[in-house]
Amino acid sequence: MASGSRGAAAGAGAAGGGMARLQEMRKMSIDQLRSIKEQTDLEVNLLQDSLTKIRTAATRLEAASSALNELSLRPQGKKILVPLTASLYVPGYIDDSEKVLVDVGTGYFIEKTMAEGKDYCERKVNLLKSNFDELLEMANKKKSIADEAGMALQAKLRQSSPST
Repeated sequence: MASGSRGAAAGAGAAGGGMARLQEMRKMSIDQLRSIKEQTDLEVNLLQDSLTKIRTAATRLEAASSALNELSLRPQGKKILVPLTASLYVPGYIDDSEKVLVDVGTGYFIEKTMAEGKDYCERKVNLLKSNFDELLEMANKKKSIADEAGMALQAKLRQSSPST
């Protein structure tokens, strides 16, 4: 409970605390500011990589959902091309269009009905979009901190450089 209260206080401070944070940064040394800037830049890059991976996974799941919709419209015994890789297909026949195998990760597949397969894809896409939104908000906050640290660092460097 204490950590939840601390998180709420930090969140409230972050909402209107950009100026206060900038004031605190102005009190720091050049090395401290460089360290904060480097750390937050690294965190932003990692978050952006995660956002890209989530976007890719959501796109794949949306494509799978679309394929399930298309497959459900085809009759049993219909000839189709079955993808073995992204660029290699073999001819095949639809044996049972009401049952599908769903890849649930790490090489595990579960047999589901067509409706269950569509529902699985939809739930996963919604989860990924929710995670994407949370990570995007976090990345924006980290980017703001990195920018503030950069401004404070530049101000310090201007102050410490000899005037001509």
